[in-house]
Amino acid sequence: MRIEAGFAQASSVITARMCASSPAIVVENLQKYFPPAYSGWRAFAQPVAKATECALAGISFQVEAGEAVAIVGHNGAGKTTLLRTLATLIFPTRGRALLGGFDVAHEAAGARRQLGYHTGGDEGFYARLTGRQNLTFFAAMNNLTGREAHERIAAVTEWMGIPGEIDRQVRTLSTGMTHRLGLARALLHGPAVLLLDEPTRSLDPLAAADFRRLLKDELVRRRGTTLLFASHTLSEVEAVADRVLVLDHGKSAAYDSPTRIRVSTGARTFEEAIARLTRSSAAMESIG
Repeated sequence: MRIEAGFAQASSVITARMCASSPAIVVENLQKYFPPAYSGWRAFAQPVAKATECALAGISFQVEAGEAVAIVGHNGAGKTTLLRTLATLIFPTRGRALLGGFDVAHEAAGARRQLGYHTGGDEGFYARLTGRQNLTFFAAMNNLTGREAHERIAAVTEWMGIPGEIDRQVRTLSTGMTHRLGLARALLHGPAVLLLDEPTRSLDPLAAADFRRLLKDELVRRRGTTLLFASHTLSEVEAVADRVLVLDHGKSAAYDSPTRIRVSTGARTFEEAIARLTRSSAAMESIG
């Protein structure tokens, strides 16, 4: 209980700062272009090629503090590019994005202090170190040391159901277990804004359901954490998200609650509504 209380206190302090500068996320006319992907001898021109491939085509939206928002769309719609931009990993071509009142391009350090980021892909852990050693290192990177880091690690690994696994080398962990460790790292410092890219990928159905409950009940409702996540699982989106940002070829096709999106499109199901909005015959297969 003391661990939970300590984690809750630290998280509430950060969230209070965010509430003072509501909304938590502001995106204004955000655009991102990449150079075309050349092959063969043309690949040598890649570093100096003009950025002409559009990933984000001027999207605008806001996320209020303590709100859960999902991003959906077909593969290549711009979901990951948007999250990586907000996480200060890539710079926008035009427009701007604010996270906790900090411009992600010009005040990246301030923005990073507000956020936790996790992707279902590469976890970025040191394979020969144990899970605990990895988390201790990342805690120090977030200015958490000593007793505070110890308590946070105990709390988040308990949430993820891996307290008995974190003293093993990461290279010996299963894909699903490593994914849970990555989620624990994203929650380690009690971020005010949580950015997740396919957060339940590689988790078994029971673990995925538990994590959804953690997101909605513990982090969003109880602690007031702002959540922005991309998902291909529409049942997950309906269960967790207050609003949904539908992306179609880098543009915003809709931004509303799952119910209102379904009603506004005249669809019988949320899945059918997304397929209509993305205007793609393959949308059902891509995001269902």
